Order: sequence, then C-alpha cells, then structure tokens
Amino acid sequence: MRALVLVWSALLLVTATTHAEQELDIVIYGATGEVGSHAVHEALRRGHRVIAVSRNPAQVAMQHANLSVVEGNLLDTAGVARTVTGKDVVILSVRGVIGNSGKPESALQFIAAETLVDVLFPLGKNAPRLIHVGGSGSLEVEPGVLFAAKLPKILLSKDLEIEILGQILTLEFFRKVDDVNWTYVTPPMNFTNGPRTGVFRIGGDRALKDSRGRTRVSRADFAVALIDEAEQARHPRQRISVAY
Repeated sequence: MRALVLVWSALLLVTATTHAEQELDIVIYGATGEVGSHAVHEALRRGHRVIAVSRNPAQVAMQHANLSVVEGNLLDTAGVARTVTGKDVVILSVRGVIGNSGKPESALQFIAAETLVDVLFPLGKNAPRLIHVGGSGSLEVEPGVLFAAKLPKILLSKDLEIEILGQILTLEFFRKVDDVNWTYVTPPMNFTNGPRTGVFRIGGDRALKDSRGRTRVSRADFAVALIDEAEQARHPRQRISVAY
C-alpha cells in the first residue's frame, strides 16, 4: 500500500511500494519512448502484465515473463480495439505530427486520444481506464497564463509547436468527455535522468515548484506516478500534474 505522507492544500506528497495488490493488464502505447519505457519497467516491477505496443516491435529489447510486445498503429482504429479490449488500463505516451496541415489537430497526441475515446466508449463499463501523458505547455505558470504562452516560438521547431498546442487541445477535448474514464497526467517543465525515489507531489493545473523554484521530476518517478494512478484510479476524469 502506498502511504499518504503529507497533505498540502490540494497537493499530495506520496510514496509507492514495489508490488501491486492486484495484477493488472496494462497496455502502453509509446513503450519505446523515454517515458513509456520507464512505465513498462515500473509496471513490471510491481507484478503487472504489460502489453507494449510499438510500430516496430523489434525496438523493444526487454524480455520479461509478464511482458508481451505487439505491433500497433494508433491510426488503425480496428487494431487499437483488438489490442485494448479486455484490458484494465491503457497508458498513452506518444508524440509526433501527422501530415503537414500545421494545425494542432494533426498532433499524434490529439489524434490518438480521439481514437482511444472512440474505441473505449462502446465498451461501456468493461472499457479499460485511459491514462494520457500530457504536455507541460498546458500548465499554468500564473493565473490564466499557460507555460506554452511563455515559450519563445523562434526557438521551437514547427512540429514541436504543433505538439505543444496539440497537447493543450487534447486536454480541452478530454474535459468534454464524460463517458470514458480518463486521466490526463502532466509532467513538469523539466524531466531529469535522476533515480526512482517514489517521492513526489501531485497537483492540478498550476505548475508545481520546489523550494528552489524549480519545476522538475525524474522520468523514473513520473512513471511511478503513472502506475500509481493505474492501480489506484484516484483521479477519474481529471488532469493532474507531477513534480518534486
């Protein structure tokens, strides 16, 4: 059992154990990415069964008795339905831009979110829960001001700008969805390669800062937060943020 260490207004400082009370079937899209691969490791270390989805399964080098690797394409709705039906949780951790429209709607994050909602809705109460890895650009750095608005566009590639705006659009989309159990989990502005400590805070729309004014978390600890949410389902149809 994870222990509740401290309640700070709406913020939680939490720790995680290394083994789940109930084994889950967890589908992870983007399993070869920096966040997705950490989520795979974290889920496996807790005893869950993981279905790692990749367009190129050969890129998944890890082997484990509880790990299945399948080929998948988020643009293939029928294939997505086959993969996620009967599972407990789907973690969506992808990035990219489809086509050259130059619009936020072309961000893979947004397209994938729409696809998963379309697939999960008909499954009703049997649908797996959806955990979406969001973007820090959607966090508020001051009341009513998003981090994305503070980024100097001259330093951003066009694709990265579309991805950032696509993540904001995705959050807006999810907030209109009331018939699928989703959670939008947002990383801070800075990921680190630091160790897994299992200690972090959970917040909401405002970017979390530590005592030195930094907003950061290790990818390993972010993965802990993702699998905590997979196990506990504490934030249905909410956006949460994770940071030290």
